[in-house]
Amino acid sequence: MNCGGDTLQSRLIAVLGDQLSPHISSLRFADKSRDVILMAEVSRETKYVPHHKKKIAFILSAMRHFARELRVDGWQVDYVRLDDTENTGALSSEIERAAQKHSCASVVITEPGEWRLLNCLTSLHERAVLDTEILDDDRFICSPNAFAAWADGRKQMRMEHFYREMRRKTGLLMDGNKPVGGKWNFDAENRKPPKSGMSFPAPLRRNPDAITRDVLALVEERFADHFGTLEPFWFAVTRDAAEAAFDRFVDAALPSFGDYQDAMLRDEKYLYHAVVSLYLNIGLLDPLDICRRVERAYHDGHTPLNAAEGFIRQVIGWREYVRGIYWLQGPEYADRNVFGHSRPLPDFFWTGSTEMACVRACVEQTRDEAYAHHIQRLMVTGNFAMLAGVNPREVHEWYLAVYADAFEWVELPNTLGMSQFADGGLLASKPYAASGNYINRMSDFCSGCRYTVREKTGPEACPFNYLYWDFLARHRDKLGNNSRLMQPYRIWDNFDDARRGAIRNDARQLLRELDGPATGRAA
Repeated sequence: MNCGGDTLQSRLIAVLGDQLSPHISSLRFADKSRDVILMAEVSRETKYVPHHKKKIAFILSAMRHFARELRVDGWQVDYVRLDDTENTGALSSEIERAAQKHSCASVVITEPGEWRLLNCLTSLHERAVLDTEILDDDRFICSPNAFAAWADGRKQMRMEHFYREMRRKTGLLMDGNKPVGGKWNFDAENRKPPKSGMSFPAPLRRNPDAITRDVLALVEERFADHFGTLEPFWFAVTRDAAEAAFDRFVDAALPSFGDYQDAMLRDEKYLYHAVVSLYLNIGLLDPLDICRRVERAYHDGHTPLNAAEGFIRQVIGWREYVRGIYWLQGPEYADRNVFGHSRPLPDFFWTGSTEMACVRACVEQTRDEAYAHHIQRLMVTGNFAMLAGVNPREVHEWYLAVYADAFEWVELPNTLGMSQFADGGLLASKPYAASGNYINRMSDFCSGCRYTVREKTGPEACPFNYLYWDFLARHRDKLGNNSRLMQPYRIWDNFDDARRGAIRNDARQLLRELDGPATGRAA
């Protein structure tokens, strides 16, 4: 959106905390000799949800390092720290203050990733405060307009169809017009359970430098009441460090990533995962570049096809797809709640104080690392929240708060659409609901649990078992015609009345306990 601007005067180039790339569109057309870059740490962005301490520290430290990089490259940078005495605490007012300070008649900015910030910035122009030029964020492969054109007229949108278009567009893992290996998707080969005695390469860790130590002290002082453990802090906060972290993944973990990407182990937080989504989502890594490096690893014989395809699908398929859904659906998407779920988020999502070993392990890891991989999020915490009927907006706000890679454009569709199925199937073809059997097959959580995964009902039974069937029974009016759920409903119908009654009674009892003091069987 081009709102004008005087080309003869200095312009203010506002760079947001998730736009830390020298190739961002706002910088690409700026002029070092006259334009001023504004980067501002504002309290409103740190507190609209109670962000994890490590997430705040990661973003602030990365911002400060990027500002130093820009200055070394010859840019004039006006950097406003969170504790600056004149900091107004809001992005729009910091832009107005900087424009006045530097006599800039216009502001240029790359389109922000969230509706909330876009509305904030467009209001500057609408209120005639500043001429505002908002440029496309072309770090992504598919623009919102291109996604809307792809979606137009489709009765159903499915990521798999979109992903094939992105493969054709980028040429990644393509042999002419056909996919390398004869198949588009090797997901069926990427579901191996973990084996005993396996060893896993840890992600590359960085010791905090002086800039990061200053940020850690600031966060500890200002956000002491926020969720999460702040130290040890080992995230990369510069482009070079993020590149080195990705190189480590490609060299040491990528060959086994595909086989075990759905596995979970109590004492292994990262397995073969890249742990680079946080770097990708703030601009320290380029999505197309890292996909090409993975493709090269396949062609060089370093990585099997199922691993390379699985990684590339997550980046150019799923990541681009959920962003398209976010911008297509608009701010109202956050209010979707097809099941009418209204239960408050249980306290143990913040404390980890639950006897369910899988949930406890995932929450404690999230508390300590601001990270959990996609199956931990989808099939443990997300699965439980959906089965228990937790309000999807509360689930969304929890995920947005606790993970270092969580920005609304990517987190909201993943949570509302995929994890909670709150959009009724717009994003996913079925709810990702599962009993304890799935968790037992893909992890070692159940071996250390107070509950017994083999028990389906009764006080020793895994809560996921009876909650799964109760969820299907509660929502048969909405899910009974889903072709992918026909078999589970046939199984349910073959249960005798006594078994169905026991399942429903156990579920009701646990859900009553969730609504009361945190002293029940699941707490």
